[in-house]
Amino acid sequence: MLFRSNQITIERKDSAGNVEQVLRVPLSYAPKQKFLSRIQQRPNIDDRNMQITLPRMSFEMLTMNYDFNRKISPIQQNRNINTTSTTLDTQYAPTPYNIQVYLYIYVKNQDDGLQIIEQILPYFNPDYNLTMKTVPELNIKNDLPIILDSVTFEDEYEGNFETRRAIIWTLSFTMKLNFYGPVNKQGVIRKVIASTYNDPTLTAKQSQYTVE
Repeated sequence: MLFRSNQITIERKDSAGNVEQVLRVPLSYAPKQKFLSRIQQRPNIDDRNMQITLPRMSFEMLTMNYDFNRKISPIQQNRNINTTSTTLDTQYAPTPYNIQVYLYIYVKNQDDGLQIIEQILPYFNPDYNLTMKTVPELNIKNDLPIILDSVTFEDEYEGNFETRRAIIWTLSFTMKLNFYGPVNKQGVIRKVIASTYNDPTLTAKQSQYTVE
């Protein structure tokens, strides 16, 4: 999975095609503008301690929108038998939301960016389903679809020789999440009484059944 950043690496090769260096690409949660300001921050042209070493990746969550297409009855419940014999674990139906997440890839040259992109895109066609155990108390497992909406890049190449070059790839994702409420205890129905009538006014009782 792309968010496991320890699996994203790039290779630096010599003119003969031999691998000279393998770099892992770190990942962190940070807005794009914050990273850009850190990349461009250089009080002295010879002082590189204030700069961020590229390549790097960051991601941020932008919007959360209710998904009407996945709406179900709000009174529907999930139930599960617990260790007691007098109660059940219950939970109302989850609330569906779509969350938009942006992944930013910052590199100094196009080859590094393409190496990273080539390790991400094969997993999305255009979505990737991640199986999650969302409610352990009820043993509920759901597939979390992560949809790759778009891939764009920008190259800040113009400028003088002192301006640091930065190529930024932007990947837009939509995550279809469900938000679950608390798990409650509900008593077990042990006795049911059912009465039948042969008139619409429900006055002439025909029979009565009791089940325990």
